[in-house]
Amino acid sequence: MTPLQSLIACGTKVWLDSIDPELVARNRALGATGATSNPIIIADLIKTGRFDQPLADLIRQGLDDEAIAWQLTDQLVRQAQKVFEPVWQATKGDDGYVSFELDPLLEDPSNTMPLPERTRQYVQLGRKWGLGQTNRMIKIPATPAGLGAIEELAAAGVTLNITLTFTPRQYVAARDAMWRGAQKYGRLERFKSVYSIFVSRVDVYSEQHLPQLSSAAQGMVGIVNAKKIWDMNRSYWAEKKLPLRQEIIFASTGTKKPEDSPTKYVEAFAGSDIETNPPATNEAVEKSGRTFTRQVDQMPAAEVVREIERVVDMQHLEDVLMSEGIKKFADPQKALLKLIAEKRKTLAK
Repeated sequence: MTPLQSLIACGTKVWLDSIDPELVARNRALGATGATSNPIIIADLIKTGRFDQPLADLIRQGLDDEAIAWQLTDQLVRQAQKVFEPVWQATKGDDGYVSFELDPLLEDPSNTMPLPERTRQYVQLGRKWGLGQTNRMIKIPATPAGLGAIEELAAAGVTLNITLTFTPRQYVAARDAMWRGAQKYGRLERFKSVYSIFVSRVDVYSEQHLPQLSSAAQGMVGIVNAKKIWDMNRSYWAEKKLPLRQEIIFASTGTKKPEDSPTKYVEAFAGSDIETNPPATNEAVEKSGRTFTRQVDQMPAAEVVREIERVVDMQHLEDVLMSEGIKKFADPQKALLKLIAEKRKTLAK
């Protein structure tokens, strides 16, 4: 049994944080059962030059840069969906998804669009890119505008992945809106939702803003926070007795510090739900030679947990990380559009 196989065998679903067709095929062979996309991934693929022909075709159709970005994303997500559709079929809709991120520019700090209109845009785009799809999840951020769109989209039957989530408060707001929408939808045998909890960014925050944490607690805040939300999620949905699992995605699982083991977060959450791992993290897991066992329900020492609860101001953490996260959300979309504009000039020559 390979390290990735042991991770999967102990109960973790491994989704790839990429829709590169080559990486999707490689990681599917290793046992990955889903994937996710975002503008950084699309831009990195364009930079390889491997997609110049599809870009040229879209340019010839007279599409503007924004339309090209979405059409290319849709094409690549559809390709990945075909790879994972057998998983979706075999699990009756419990696995095998590919996530499609909606327009991050709705959260651009310079966007003066009123909040209700941004929410309306999320609903419109979610229906456009999500309805009629079998194994596609629509990413909605846990921002005020995104949270406002969840109930209506879930009621319409759009399968959702709530992203940019850092705190229990955000999770509860998203989950409760999701359940209200699911009950309106009515077809609970088909209802599936996931909640992406960002991990490594929380530990970056604690190093920058909480230097007073002990060495035992520093670097553990993201893990403790995500495990608490995982336990909340497990307890909440157990009462609903739904046929499909409503799961946590442990996201941002690549380590940020060189001295940390690249498998730090992978190991911490092994045993349940979903990990969306960057390609480099999956490769590090395979090279580790380790056998992974269930750790998701194992907390650090009680004194470490108590210290984190005492020291960490979760509202401040959310405010800081959402401010940073929204910028990281919108800037890559701007960069993608700029890259397409440059490609347009290059391909024209």
